[in-house]
Order: sequence, then structure tokens, then C-alpha cells
Amino acid sequence: MRDDVAQGRQKTAFVFAGGGSLGAVQVGMLSALLSAGVEPDFVVGASVGALNASYFAGIPNAKGVATLAGLWSGVRRRDVFPFTFAAALALIGNQGYLIHPGSLRRLIKKNLPYARLEDAAIPVYVTATSAQGTAVCLSRGPAVDAILASAAIPGIFPPVRIGAQTLMDGAIAIDSPIRTAADLGASRIIVLRTGYACSLKELPRGAIARALHAITLLIEWRLLHDMERIPQHIHVCAVPMLCPLEIEPYDFSKSRYLIERAAQSTRQWLDGGGLLRRSLPHELEAHRH
Repeated sequence: MRDDVAQGRQKTAFVFAGGGSLGAVQVGMLSALLSAGVEPDFVVGASVGALNASYFAGIPNAKGVATLAGLWSGVRRRDVFPFTFAAALALIGNQGYLIHPGSLRRLIKKNLPYARLEDAAIPVYVTATSAQGTAVCLSRGPAVDAILASAAIPGIFPPVRIGAQTLMDGAIAIDSPIRTAADLGASRIIVLRTGYACSLKELPRGAIARALHAITLLIEWRLLHDMERIPQHIHVCAVPMLCPLEIEPYDFSKSRYLIERAAQSTRQWLDGGGLLRRSLPHELEAHRH
């Protein structure tokens, strides 16, 4: 743990949850929060939230958020989930995963403004999951490896070896990044949820699309569970998800729309005093339209 997080003073943490292409909404949330003067002392991220948290930690200001919005607007599915010849060989060769992470690694490395987690402008903590299901918090070492480990969806991407541990997607750990932020000493936790496609009438088509949709549901229930366990003296605010929402977490073509809509809804939430009250776990419960 870094000394500046362990000193005991009042600290605000931004927690970035996972959610595939729905991670674009976090950019809109960031824009609204910064415009309202809300800034974090440190950030925690899992899965695609690890990518957003890590980038923001490198340039934690409006200019950085604007650049991140531009990056999201230019990303397409093939940049993250390319089904290439290498992927086909991995599948045929029974390698245990569908997508080779080379394309995602290049995307992260090209755009991340620092090489090691400890070099970020503000403290950043990336969570991944051990083989036993426990959350592993990474705050030092190669940033790209940490993000890839946190985003290593089982069966889709290969796990990542860091030190003595083989790690996979941080979204499936027994503890969510909310718990990590609390353990790191945050007195106020602002959760940037990606949400899920709550107004879908049928399951998405395709194995990867269905897996991502299932993971977004899992993430919400894990956040709900941890919000119930966080001590009352810690002020937890969950920025509302977009609702209703029909966009699947495998659809990267709607990023600009998600960013703009999230910025607007977050501004409305802030204007209504959303940060002044502790979010209630039942607000994250499943619903249908």
C-alpha cells in the first residue's frame, strides 16, 4: 500500500467496474464528475475498468478524459476481440482461450501514458483474480501486464502470469473493487458502474457476446453484495447506470452515444444531490422493462 493512501486522512476513491464495451459510460461519468469539481485521491479498476482507471490515473484531468473519449470513439470490436488466424490456431490447439491478446496489448501499450503502475500521476490499483477466486491488488510493475490480467476473461483471453500467480479477470473475484478501495483507506467511494443491457428481450447472439452479458450481470450482483458489507462510516455513492439500455457489452460501435448519455445522466444525478447520500444496495437490484 502506498504511504499517501495509508496516512489516515479523508480520501476519495473512484472505483471503475468492468463491463466490456459498456466501459465507455465511465468516460461520460468522469467528465461530469470533474466538471463538478469531484476528484479522486486514488483509483481502483477491474477488467475494462482497469483500463479506464489506469489511463485516467496517468492524466487525471479534463484533457485526459477528453483524450480517453476520443480513444473510445475510435475503438472497434476487432481491436479488442479479433478472431484471427492465431486465434483459430489457439482454438484448434486446445489452448484454453478464443482470442489472442496481442491486439489488445498493442492498443493499451500505444495509448497508456506510462509504463509502470507506480509511475501514474495519482495512485492506481488494478484488481485481478487468483486461481482460488480471491482478489489480487496490483499497484506496482508493468501496467500493460496488470491491465491484461484484470481483463483476462476466462475462456476468451488467456490468463496472465505475474510473479508467482496466474491471474484472470478481476470482475469475477469474490471481492469487488469496492472492497479493495475500502481496504485501501477510502472514506468516500464513488463507483463508476457500467451497468448492463437491462432492456434486452433475448440473450445476445454468439458465445463471446453471451459471456460478456453474463459477466456484466455478475458484476452488478457483486457490487450489490459488497455495498451491503461496507462499513457505514464509509460513504459509498454508485453513479446510476444508463437505464433503459439495449446496447450489448460486445458492441463497440455506440461508444460516443454512451459517453454523451452518461455525461448527461451523471450531471442530472449530481444536480439532484446524488453525492450527498449513501447509495442503497437495492438500487442495483435486477429489473426488467
